[in-house]
Parts: sequence; structure tokens; C-alpha cells
Amino acid sequence: MSQSSILDGLELLKKRDFVKLFAAYLITYTGTAMAPIAMAFGVLDLTGSAKDAAFVIAAPVVAQIILILVGGAVADRTSRQRMLILADLLAMCSQLTIAYCFLSGSASVPILVGLMLISGSATALSTPAAMGFITQMVEQDELQAANALLGVARNSALMMGAALAGILVASFGAGITLAIDGISFGISAVLILSLKPKAQVHPAAASLLEDMRLGWHEFISHTWLWSIVLQFSMIVAAMEAVFGLVGPAVTRAQMNGPIDWGIISAGFGLGTLIGGLLALRIEVKRPMLVATFCTFLFCVVPLSLSVPLSVWVIASLAFVEGIAGQFFAVLWYTTLQKMVAPHMLSRVSAYDHLGSMVLAPLGIIAAGFLYESMGFRTTLLIASAAIVLPSLCVLAVRDVRELTTIRVNKQHELNQVLYQ
Repeated sequence: MSQSSILDGLELLKKRDFVKLFAAYLITYTGTAMAPIAMAFGVLDLTGSAKDAAFVIAAPVVAQIILILVGGAVADRTSRQRMLILADLLAMCSQLTIAYCFLSGSASVPILVGLMLISGSATALSTPAAMGFITQMVEQDELQAANALLGVARNSALMMGAALAGILVASFGAGITLAIDGISFGISAVLILSLKPKAQVHPAAASLLEDMRLGWHEFISHTWLWSIVLQFSMIVAAMEAVFGLVGPAVTRAQMNGPIDWGIISAGFGLGTLIGGLLALRIEVKRPMLVATFCTFLFCVVPLSLSVPLSVWVIASLAFVEGIAGQFFAVLWYTTLQKMVAPHMLSRVSAYDHLGSMVLAPLGIIAAGFLYESMGFRTTLLIASAAIVLPSLCVLAVRDVRELTTIRVNKQHELNQVLYQ
């Protein structure tokens, strides 16, 4: 179903286990969408410092960078399902503890940094496991539809969670909002536990270091893959800085605070929702070339915030950015799942996420210092340049321009013969 229609894709929602997975995404991402808004405004209210907020927001990304390669290797070696459950429970405990700190008045920057490191560790366990787990839940010709539908769940949650977060933070504070996030992880763990995935393909016996080395070899063997990951090391740093720190700070200082940021974030979420539905039937001959053109639209929110334009104009541009982001995500995940050997998928996914995130903590912290020393407008213009310039560079990579759907499908058929 690589050229699936919307109706064909929706057939997946007749499968009970896929509906549970869809619900797990919907519930946990609703809570997750609220967390960064609550955390940003919580720390800004606690200390009034964008630099303090930057360190707290960067902490989970640091933990992911340190642990994600181990998470990918362990997920391929053991059980991706168990890894997802463990990660959800760990995140639940961390977020509920953070909520308690805010509600009890005991929150401090060092305590919040430590707890956010635990939250990041949970993400490092779940992210690579989830990439491979999807292939165990659907048939191979259903991958594009599955990625699109799970994107719909994820991004519907981002839309609802962002809008709800603005209201909750403004009305009840960060603590209540983060408590809801923690509960959502517990519900997700129960749903994942109830699933019955297909048997996982395990690699041959080897040490953890050897597993990681083989994963690296597979990662660098695909030029389109590592070049776009290199591009995203800059893009993710810029996006994390804008959506995690500078955006909330600008709306707090220049606009209507968490309500306006919730509206903007909800616009982005609505765009990703619509983008996910449209991506059910997207048909392109050169998936990575189209995906790269989508990345140029990632700069519209930081550029509009740099003025800033009215909240509804920014939200509308965020809607467009969300559509582009979801088109990129579906094309990227589907290509990755088809081009990479199934027993390598979590490890390669780990390198993907590591490379994409490696500069994010520096980007967030730098944004905090730039915001306080040079102002929001200069900071946002620098973030926009960090999105556009790497995107221009990756267009020069021949493998990105020339990778075709025909080649992707042929490699997928070969992987099926060799590894299934």
C-alpha cells in the first residue's frame, strides 16, 4: 500500500491492536504536547530567566544523546515492546515527580534538570524501539498508511495538547499540567502491554559494542540518510530553541503569554493532522528530494515571531509548517523502514536521532543567552538561517536528489527475502 488511498489506509483502524497503538500515541502525545509549554512557563515564572529555562529544557536532549545508541542496540537485541513499556513507566514517574515539585513549591533549577534527565532517558529507550515496533504491528505494504495514521494520532494530540496546555497553565499552573502528562504515560504503558506484535527479528549473537558498530556501518552506507541527518542536526537545534524556549518567551513578553503560545502550537498541530491525512495517499517519485523541499517551510514560525505578527497569522503559518513537517516525517520514516534491514532498524534509528539531536542542547542554551543579550528578533533570525542554509546544502547531495521510489521498493523486497 505504498500508493495507498485514504480509504485503504483507514482500513488499518479495523484492526484492534493497531487501534490500541493509535490510542496509545493519541493519549501519551496529548500529555507530551503539554509538557514543554508547562515546563517553559513554569521555569520562567520560577526564576524569570531564559537562561535557566534553557538549561532545564536542554537536559532531556542531553540524556537522549548519551543513551540513545544503547537504547537502539538493546531494542534490536531484546524486546521493543518491553522497552516501550519500561520507557513509559520511567517517564510517568519523572513527570509526576516534577509536577509534585511545582505544586509543593519545592521546585528548583537543579532538581528540575535532574528529573528532566530522567525523562530524556525514557525517550532514549522508546524512540528507536518505536521505529522498529511499527514494522511488527502491520504488514510491510501497510507501512506508509501506518506511519501516516500514527502521525495523525501524534499530531492530533499535539494540537489538542498545546491548546489545552495554554489554558491549563494560565488557569492552574505548570504542576497540574505536568501531572496530566505523567498520567498519560501510565495509560500508554497499559495499552502497549496489551498488544500482540509479530515476532521480532533478532540479530546474530554479538556484544553490545559490536551491535552498535554494525548499526553505524549500516547507517553510513546510505548517503541520503546520513546527509539528511547532518542537515537535521542544525534544523532540530533551531526548532528546539524556537518551540521549546524562544517562542514561549516571546509570547510571554510581547503577546498574551501561554494562551497565545497554545494557539500557535495548536495551529502547528492542526497542520500536522491535516498533513498526516494527506500523506496517506502521497505519491512521489523522489521521496527525499520532496522531503527536503518541505524543510524550507520550517522557518515560517520563527520568521513570523521575529516581527511579531498577530497570533492568528502566526498560527496560520504554523499550520502550513505542520503540513510540511508531516509530509517530511511520513516520507522519511517509510523510506527508512524499507531501505534498512529489519534487524538493524532500531540501531539505525538511534543513529538518526542521535545525529539529529546532537546540537540541540547547544542550540537551546545558545538561544537563551542570545535572547537575553541580543534580543528575540536577532535570535529568531539566526534560528531561521540555521534551517534554510543546511537545507540548501543537502540539495547538492546526489543521492538525496536521485533516490527513487522504485529503488526503495526494490531494496525493501530484497530485505524481505534476506531477513524475513
